[in-house]
Amino acid sequence: MKLAGFKSVDGAHEDSIWAAAWVPAADHRPTALLLTGSIDETVRAWQPDDLAVASPPAGGHALGVVSLAAHPAGVIAAAVSIDSHIRVFDVDSGASVTTLDAAPSEVWGVQFHPKGIALAAAGGGSGSVKLWDTEKWQPIASLPVPRPEGARPDKTGSGKFVLSVAWSPDGKLLACGSMDGTIAVYDAVRMKFLHHLDGHHMPVRSMVFSPVDPHVLLTGCDDSHIHIYDAKEKGLIGAMSGHASWVLSIDVSPDGMAVVTGSSDRTIRLWDINARASVQTMSNHSDQVWAVAFRPPGGEGVRAGRLASASDDKSISLYDYS
Repeated sequence: MKLAGFKSVDGAHEDSIWAAAWVPAADHRPTALLLTGSIDETVRAWQPDDLAVASPPAGGHALGVVSLAAHPAGVIAAAVSIDSHIRVFDVDSGASVTTLDAAPSEVWGVQFHPKGIALAAAGGGSGSVKLWDTEKWQPIASLPVPRPEGARPDKTGSGKFVLSVAWSPDGKLLACGSMDGTIAVYDAVRMKFLHHLDGHHMPVRSMVFSPVDPHVLLTGCDDSHIHIYDAKEKGLIGAMSGHASWVLSIDVSPDGMAVVTGSSDRTIRLWDINARASVQTMSNHSDQVWAVAFRPPGGEGVRAGRLASASDDKSISLYDYS
């Protein structure tokens, strides 16, 4: 497995780029699109091969965009702003569909249910995961993150600060990562807390389930480590290390064989899941890499795997994965 640099755009935004997500191909659009979100308060859409601008920038994201998620149908997406709002918009026109208010706490990570029936958001200082249905955009639940057994009381009184969230590909599990390293797993069907996953003790900023095994959860943490968990059976399967600083973003290839991470050490690493080892390092960014994302399978003319990255250096890059 390897990555090969394919295309980059410098100055893709006017400020740091903290989020990137692929919009799947749709009936009306035969190719996927890449979305990027920036502290410049815009979301931009890019063509998947030449990074040509695909539509006008979507604005209205006060205080900057920190997370993006695309609906699996490929028509709408959600952008999270630091102002405690989630803006759902039409990908092709940029027109607003609805705005979800998560106040009084901010929201960080966000992800759609694999079937698109719900939206989950990491609720920051609320210490919870918030869920909305995607038909009428009504709140479904707010799932609190319990304190682990034997944990010392939080002296700040602020409780958990939830940064990241992920659905399993079968929609049966929901996981979230917190500032203190806590990972909570929920039964997403019954909306019940199941257990914690141990091992991290610093912020877990990014997490993703394997697309080929609905129980395997991969996490990236400020401790510079990547952990592989059996989220259902509550076990640590493996750990990988190699970054010199925080792991800010993580994704798994569609074939489930490779992991890619972006770090504050300015590099992107490609990892072999089976070997539990880093096999390649890309150093084309000049600042922190806040987002890495594999293009989903499907669409016209898709011959090879494609990875996107976005950075504090205001650039976005594409790579071929093979």
